[in-house]
Amino acid sequence: MTQQVRNVRVLIGSLRKASFSRRLAVALGRLAPPALRLAELPLRPLSIYDQDDEASPPEPWRVFRHEVKAADALLFVTPEYNRSIPSVMKNAIDVGSRPRGHAAFAGKPSAVISCSPGVLGGVCANQHLRQSLMCMDVPVMAGPEVYLGGVDKVIDEEGGVGVDSTRELLTLFMQHFSEWVERNGRFAEP
Repeated sequence: MTQQVRNVRVLIGSLRKASFSRRLAVALGRLAPPALRLAELPLRPLSIYDQDDEASPPEPWRVFRHEVKAADALLFVTPEYNRSIPSVMKNAIDVGSRPRGHAAFAGKPSAVISCSPGVLGGVCANQHLRQSLMCMDVPVMAGPEVYLGGVDKVIDEEGGVGVDSTRELLTLFMQHFSEWVERNGRFAEP
């Protein structure tokens, strides 16, 4: 029996084209099992969330919410800014969690991975992001947890992983994520 391919939308918490988080996202896409198809969901188009705009949401908000709802799963790849998540990631969470009672994220199996050139690998951002997701009925994969420190030394500009142990860890992470998606997805019966 062939496993169905699941569409995973990747939210990258850095807008910079050459960001370490983007490098990591590319690497994860290359290491993902064939059952997962990863595609970035851009955060740059999202204006700052303002509840006053909810009566007539901006088009980028509607597109973002639609893309999240259409996804089978979500993968959050984030750096750490000042011991927390970047504002672009927080804004995406705010846009996707509204209007109240209609969160686009609800029920989407997800995983969080963080990275940093520093030794802690974005552990605080990772934990803050998990807290926000869990309160929205988002089943977040518990493990393996990955806080990739020294990302600038193990993943090159094209998303190639130059260290065997890192490649093995990221491959394991993606395999577990694939299994998590299948166990926790709310997929319609054929």
